[in-house]
Amino acid sequence: MTLDDLKNCYLNDPRSEQISSDLTHFEQARVHLKGLCGSAESFLATAVCSQCNSLQLFILSEKEEAAYFYNDLQNIAGKEKVLFFPASYRHPYQIEKTDNANVLHRAEVLNAIGSGRRKLWVVTYPEALAEHVVTKKHLRKNTLELKKGEKVSIEFIEELLHEYEFEKVDFVTDPGQFAVRGGIVDIFSFSHDHPYRVEFFGDQVESIRSFEVSSQLSSKNWVKINIIPSVQEKLMLEKRSSFLEFLGKNTSVWLKDFQLTIDLLEKEFEKAKTAFENINSEITHLPPDELYVDKTLFSEQLKKHSLVEFGNNFHLEPTSTFSFNQKPQPVFNKNFELLTENLQGNQKVGIKNLIAASNAKQIERLYAIFEDIGSDIEFIPVLLSLHEGFVDNDIKTALYTDHQIFERYHRFRLKEGYQKAKRDITLKELTNLQKGDFITHIDYGIGVFDGLEKIENNGKEQEAIRLIYKNNDLLYISIHSLHRISKYAGKDGGVPKVHRLGSNTWKNLKQKTKKKVKEIAFDLIKLYAKRKEQKGFEFAPDTYLQNELEASFIYEDTPDQLTATQDVKADMESIAPMDRLICGDVGFGKTEIAIRAAFKAVADSKQVAVLAPTTILTLQHFKTFSERLKDLPCTVSYINRFRSAKQQRETLEKLADGKVDIIIGTHRLVGKDVKFKDLGLLIIDEEQKFGVAAKDKLKTIKANVDTLTLTATPVPRTLQFSMMGARDLSVINTPPPNRHPVQTEIHRLNEETVRDAIRYEVSRSGQVFFVHNRIQNIQEVAGMIQRVCPDASVAIAHGQMEGKKLEDTMLRFIEGEYDVLVSTTIIESGLDIPNSNTIIINHAQNFGLSDLHQMRGRVGRSNKKAFCYLLTPPLSVVSTEARKRLQAITQFADLGSGFNIAMRDLDIRGAGNMLGGEQSGFISQIGFEMYQKILDEAISELKETEFKDVFFKTEDQQTGAIKPSPAPGHPSFTKDCQIDTDLEIMIPDDYVNNISERLVIYRDLSKVKNEQELAQFEANLIDRFGEVPEPTHQLLSTLRLRWLAKEIGFEKLILKSGKMIGHFISNQQSLYYQSKIFSEIIQYLQENPAVARMREKNGKLTMIFEEVKSVDNAIEKIRPLKIKSVQTAPTQSPRNELLSQ
Repeated sequence: MTLDDLKNCYLNDPRSEQISSDLTHFEQARVHLKGLCGSAESFLATAVCSQCNSLQLFILSEKEEAAYFYNDLQNIAGKEKVLFFPASYRHPYQIEKTDNANVLHRAEVLNAIGSGRRKLWVVTYPEALAEHVVTKKHLRKNTLELKKGEKVSIEFIEELLHEYEFEKVDFVTDPGQFAVRGGIVDIFSFSHDHPYRVEFFGDQVESIRSFEVSSQLSSKNWVKINIIPSVQEKLMLEKRSSFLEFLGKNTSVWLKDFQLTIDLLEKEFEKAKTAFENINSEITHLPPDELYVDKTLFSEQLKKHSLVEFGNNFHLEPTSTFSFNQKPQPVFNKNFELLTENLQGNQKVGIKNLIAASNAKQIERLYAIFEDIGSDIEFIPVLLSLHEGFVDNDIKTALYTDHQIFERYHRFRLKEGYQKAKRDITLKELTNLQKGDFITHIDYGIGVFDGLEKIENNGKEQEAIRLIYKNNDLLYISIHSLHRISKYAGKDGGVPKVHRLGSNTWKNLKQKTKKKVKEIAFDLIKLYAKRKEQKGFEFAPDTYLQNELEASFIYEDTPDQLTATQDVKADMESIAPMDRLICGDVGFGKTEIAIRAAFKAVADSKQVAVLAPTTILTLQHFKTFSERLKDLPCTVSYINRFRSAKQQRETLEKLADGKVDIIIGTHRLVGKDVKFKDLGLLIIDEEQKFGVAAKDKLKTIKANVDTLTLTATPVPRTLQFSMMGARDLSVINTPPPNRHPVQTEIHRLNEETVRDAIRYEVSRSGQVFFVHNRIQNIQEVAGMIQRVCPDASVAIAHGQMEGKKLEDTMLRFIEGEYDVLVSTTIIESGLDIPNSNTIIINHAQNFGLSDLHQMRGRVGRSNKKAFCYLLTPPLSVVSTEARKRLQAITQFADLGSGFNIAMRDLDIRGAGNMLGGEQSGFISQIGFEMYQKILDEAISELKETEFKDVFFKTEDQQTGAIKPSPAPGHPSFTKDCQIDTDLEIMIPDDYVNNISERLVIYRDLSKVKNEQELAQFEANLIDRFGEVPEPTHQLLSTLRLRWLAKEIGFEKLILKSGKMIGHFISNQQSLYYQSKIFSEIIQYLQENPAVARMREKNGKLTMIFEEVKSVDNAIEKIRPLKIKSVQTAPTQSPRNELLSQ
């Protein structure tokens, strides 16, 4: 039985035909559906609605329930028909707290209904219905419709958009903006997640595409679109109606619970009334009854529609009642014997067993587990994500969901296209070059970037980059050399020394740095090679218990988590000791990977040590590990200062005897008295928090034990290590679905902010962290909170409290006995309290970036929206460095930004040293990016020389972390080829008129590595700006020319006055002159003397081509010289042979 068969069972059920007939033919039908269970509601709704021709509105009791129902409908009926209508505000009358993404989604629904789509199903909940919407008439009047092929002038569209209060910008990033570039108009309507790109041919609409904000590239074609202004703002000025009125009277309304919906609407209305009475601002606000729906009005309007009640509580007098014989999915508590019995029982009474899972891996796991326990159960797998399983006795079918069988948390998914784009743009801004930025040029040193400038070269216009050096010396560098400069990032706020052109200072500094870096890199690679050579323990492949453990993880694995798990297993199963760093944001499931690795080690009779930096964290890990491994043959214990000496002694004895499999503790675990029977795996959480001494002790243990390090904000130093491939790195960037970004706001410290934040959190039965890092007056702060929030219960926690008392306070907060916990940064590392969703950080300006990020990670660990308030003095009195930190933390409010934060941290704190203090000096002298370039160069040189064997030998185990040098048969003799030309090669102003965007395009072009990327780059340009003009086409071809020239062995190409001169490698001792490539070129020239001529002057060899008019022309001339693999190597050096002629 497939999904379609199951849908047909409900579709052909006479009851669904009767229900749809009632809804279609009676004006005010009142239908009761009794006995529906789980996701059978969605199957029935799909069957009924697909036979109706009118709009269907589903009102569920709250947002979460509505979201699950919406997902079920989408998965069963397809995404096109189903829309979700959310609430737009968090608090009534706080306009600035509107959620822009939700306003978009509301407008999208209004637009779909307003444009006359009949067969739509809208899912919503009372809070969303509480707000009025604009009237249909007003929406129609303010909608601009564009169709492919119609005639309309760009000027008319521009005028109209100004009237709609759209803002004209260079590049569209937010709803309510538009941009005009030649014959292309980009518009971000309020009715769609992505902006539209409308391309004109004269006055005719040639094509319409939607595009991604972050990349500005098209994603989908449209034939017709609607452009809508901000309906939320218009609400304040125009006529309003309730959502029910907007829908029109032909809509059928499905209610889960009539009375509860009415009560919740009333609650929202009362909230708005209270908020309205407490407003003290100059702006005049409309009274609540004009903006919100009250229960009387709603009940009256509701009764004009046909209604279906399908929950457990029925309120209205029915015109027809339908009963169903269904039961919810039984609870199996992960007991597979019970499940087997139940499925067999179903089979006996003729019930078909179906198991739905959202991914095929879960179904494979189920088969594996059934096989291991030796049961031959027959079930039909269905690839489908459903919220709740059910048994339907009427159609003799049991449909169970995998997440209920394994007791996993099932998440709902709502759209989030718009937020992701905002984050990507911020990242782009951080790396862009601005006028006045310091840059480092690899040949000339540190200068100041002074923008792009048009210069004339032999009568042809070109674009160059203008750099200012010491004594205001100017240097113009060609856009082809853009890859030779990099943005300077050294010590933050410190101004670097600008170099003088023509002096040797830079050359010497570069040499010195390279020498130093080489020494460091040498040690580093040696360390790495040593690890690779050492023999570790080779773990066996997964057992069925491992399968069961992984399948029972209550969340769904994110793609990154899956990859990281596979990487760790591969490392453990290989003979070399593992040294992997897992870098994932707070709450992204790093602990789960550690638990899986730990159990894999235990299954192979090895012991595991888990090190955490704080006592509380060890406790938390102990709880998590014990909870996850409770049904498996594995003993977990812990030692920390909360345990008595006797308990610690007993635990250590058991550890030495091998009676404890997993031991969790603080740095106490590296003490002399800790003996393992057979240690196989070491897991280190938040390594950067350990002291140097503890780290050194760790190094001795680590030599041949598999090591797994977890960190949420990779400290720059470890990050650089990983960047260089001296450590294997897995990054977990994808947040678990349903985790909201934490809304981060900066406020001045005042009692109202604190009171409102705490009240709001407590009103939704959540808990609050208040971080105050001074023990001296922590009591006073707690007193102030108790004064402004008398109903909240407040507790205090800090590191100087007696162990037992601190443990007790923390545990009671975790158990939910306190509403507010006032504490020092003791909460920073890894505490997991899903119920606390607001954190207030006092004097936020005094914390480092990674600390702020870690603390913020304590909240938002469930699927509720979370808030983080940073309280600071006025920003004018805060240091620039602190201000930058606060800006960075608010910009990266999204999950998964820990990695970005570490990158930003490198900029802010200046890159730390890698293996010793003297490094930071070099970094501040030459800038981080340039340091990175020199480092890469040094490492690749070492890999090609001293450590050739290690890298060729270990290349395939490296999973790409180590880049092998060119294959021995084809060494690359030239690192780069410089091109100097007087041809008109650039991006003209009339093609891209925004200077900074032009620079970004030049920079992106300089990073293109091969033909495939270049073709994509060109396609992107055409998509964004239209057909590529000739000068830009030549610019793209310059890259092809450079690659070709590099392969042939030219270090420099000069294209001037219709001539092209290629300069061969200047080092006469280079192996190049003994190579096949060179001999091939000589042979070709001897056979085709008319093509070019060779010349040697002052020991430098050049090749001259006449009649070269364009870059494409140049490519044609030198292409034949490219290697045609010659079998015979030359007998004498071709250079000498050539010169002797």
